Amino acid sequence: MGCFSFRKKQKSRQENKSGPTAANTPAPASNISTSRSDDSGAGQPTSKSSASNSSQRSIPALYEERAQRLRAFELDELRNATNDFSRMLKIGEGGFGSVYKGFIRPPDGKGDRIAVAVKQLNQRGLQGHKQWLAEVQFLAVVEHPNLVKLIGYCSVDGERGIQRLLVYEYMPNRSLEDHLFNRNYAPLSWNLRLQIILGAAEGLAYLHEGLEVQVIYRDFKASNVLLDKEFKPKLSDFGLAREGPTEGNTHVSTAVVGTYGYAAPDYIETGHLTTKSDVWSFGVVLYEILTGRRSLERNRPTGEQKLLEWVRQYPADGRSFFMILDPRLRHQYSLKAAREIAKLADRCLVKNAKERPKMSEVVEVLKQVVEMEPTEANSSRGDLGKGKRTETAHPRR
Repeated sequence: MGCFSFRKKQKSRQENKSGPTAANTPAPASNISTSRSDDSGAGQPTSKSSASNSSQRSIPALYEERAQRLRAFELDELRNATNDFSRMLKIGEGGFGSVYKGFIRPPDGKGDRIAVAVKQLNQRGLQGHKQWLAEVQFLAVVEHPNLVKLIGYCSVDGERGIQRLLVYEYMPNRSLEDHLFNRNYAPLSWNLRLQIILGAAEGLAYLHEGLEVQVIYRDFKASNVLLDKEFKPKLSDFGLAREGPTEGNTHVSTAVVGTYGYAAPDYIETGHLTTKSDVWSFGVVLYEILTGRRSLERNRPTGEQKLLEWVRQYPADGRSFFMILDPRLRHQYSLKAAREIAKLADRCLVKNAKERPKMSEVVEVLKQVVEMEPTEANSSRGDLGKGKRTETAHPRR
């Protein structure tokens, strides 16, 4: 699903070669695109908010303290790691650029090579560079089990154009999007879906409430929820992330960017960005988890193309609610738990942003839902069995 934005093109920088330090450093997040026209500048004060305190340090200040965690790579090293960015090693592609699987040596040069994901910037100018800067800064600062780990970066400016690359931990099970919507993958079991969405919620809650500075993710969707070898979820792609409002402000005023079908309508209409914008996006993905459908599917009948409009016909407490649940689950789920998930999604999707729950509240509700289900150690994605719908949990071993 395509991203949208309304931005002005800007001139490219002078040629040089350096890492994220000095003039070519990830600029302060407050300077990275935030006005209505070019996504730069601070948000305008409206009413009092406790989101951020003036005594708290900003992302740029925290970055300066923690930048040494990142490893600076030479371009040749990453070329070698990816077999010169071979198509055979290409594992993804998005608005930022292409992603390749690669193998790098440990920092001390000893031991076996380590599998990594290398994201290469499309050479299309400054906007991609800004997203690269944002990712370096934010991922150098954040640290949580449900956020992807940034290992390092590469930055080269030369006669042939700019080269901007990011090196992440490798996530072998790709994304939540792949396992929900791609029929080449075995369907995720009910319990595994709950564990994945709970982990994703904990990652968002950390960004909103667990840091010295508030971070708004701004691009929560199934394709940005990556899965490690044990199917533990990790949020990725922080190119659109923003610091939350400063003291005295209720929101950040920005250019409207994001992904169709996931961006909150109040954000699209006003450009006012808050953590509740992320909560809306989370509500959309909750319904994707339940239904196995994308937020927008043009190939379906007219009344079913827009997910949120379709599910509205089957309220959580209604007798026909079960009709929206993913048929690939083959009735192996707790209907009671599914109803609670839908009710939570509805709370996340209320029109008035202030009435949406905080992500910490969402996490608590999801934990209660998970407790309705038996714990499945090493649950199998394909072991779906032949049970029936039930108002109680059905273990599958």
